Amino acid sequence: MTQDQQPALVERLLREEFRLPLEASVSAHLGRAWHAQAIHDKSERASHPAATLTDGRYMVFVKLGEGPLAADQIEQEVAGLRLLTARSGVGTPVVIATLQVAATAVMVMEAVDEIVERELTHWQQIGQTLARVHAVKGDRFGLETHCYWGSLYQDNTPLEDWPTFFWERRIEPRLSAALNSGNLPHELVPQIEQLRPHLPALCGPPVAPTLLHGDAHQNNFLSTSKGALLIDPSIYYGHPEIDLAHIDFFESVPHDFFQGYATVTPIDPGFPQRRDLWRIPTWLAMVEVDGPQHLPMLRTSLQQYV
Repeated sequence: MTQDQQPALVERLLREEFRLPLEASVSAHLGRAWHAQAIHDKSERASHPAATLTDGRYMVFVKLGEGPLAADQIEQEVAGLRLLTARSGVGTPVVIATLQVAATAVMVMEAVDEIVERELTHWQQIGQTLARVHAVKGDRFGLETHCYWGSLYQDNTPLEDWPTFFWERRIEPRLSAALNSGNLPHELVPQIEQLRPHLPALCGPPVAPTLLHGDAHQNNFLSTSKGALLIDPSIYYGHPEIDLAHIDFFESVPHDFFQGYATVTPIDPGFPQRRDLWRIPTWLAMVEVDGPQHLPMLRTSLQQYV
């Protein structure tokens, strides 16, 4: 077997306790014997240990999760991928199997080997794909089950109105967790809590509960020769502008994305004024997980609304 220069993960996946159940799951999926002949660490492109393995004919992508919630995180991710495709018809990678190896949860997916370098038409496709997801409407805000934003638990217990859901299910839990992390100054708490009574006005015109990807930054879309695929969802029914506000959260995107989206469904003209409101829970999560260096962006977002 050939190996790349990431020996820790490669050696781990070569152990029989990992390799044998993995090969068995892929063999069952293909209906033929499959044995890994080459393995490459892909962790630098992900927020978790990940690798591709191939027998020379068929390649799989393997994602590993650690900790007491890892199995549930993978279970919810798989459910989210399948729900996105079932309800909106958008493309997602094929999930082959989920495995539990000792304390490690493993997700095995068909590798996407047709990824292309993005041109403007691909940005339009991403916009159109997200709009197809948003065409799916529900009865209430939330979902029948919880989800995760990265490794962070998210309560999706349904509620009837969006401003209440946005506060009770998104802002308030992240505010509490950021404070408990020690990274959020206590003096910011009253300022954030000032948002609550004003949210019905700040959230803009009422919207129908809309199916969301939930973590729709641009790296969670794969551009392929057959169109855009969605990965790493954190789905629930919410306000469609949540996804629109996060497509360029980490890196700017061409306006062609928004043009593509608007060919399927219009974007409310008040969205630019609300964009930073939708990002407040995310900045709180970044403060919680990554540290106080994100406080300036949190303050910048807040000062527009309180």
